[in-house]
Amino acid sequence: MTITLELPSETEAHLIAQAAALGISVESYLMSLIEERVTVEFEETTRAGSKIQDWEVTLAKLGQSPSLAKVPFLSDEAISRESIYCELEDRQL
Repeated sequence: MTITLELPSETEAHLIAQAAALGISVESYLMSLIEERVTVEFEETTRAGSKIQDWEVTLAKLGQSPSLAKVPFLSDEAISRESIYCELEDRQL
């Protein structure tokens, strides 16, 4: 792939100086910067995706847990707004 960039002269000077300090061409220096950045972003994306999959697997296992099946459902009254706030008000008194 060939890409043409119009860089500010200050940025170009920095790139030339950094490449010279490493003893490589500007093209090689830019290629190494791009490859490093792409690799880091790919690894971060892959790691984040696997964390989400791990979380989903854990939740699925929890949902299929026999002990969870024995837990009684909460009534509509138990989870109503009035019931929740009434309990909070009682604790504050």
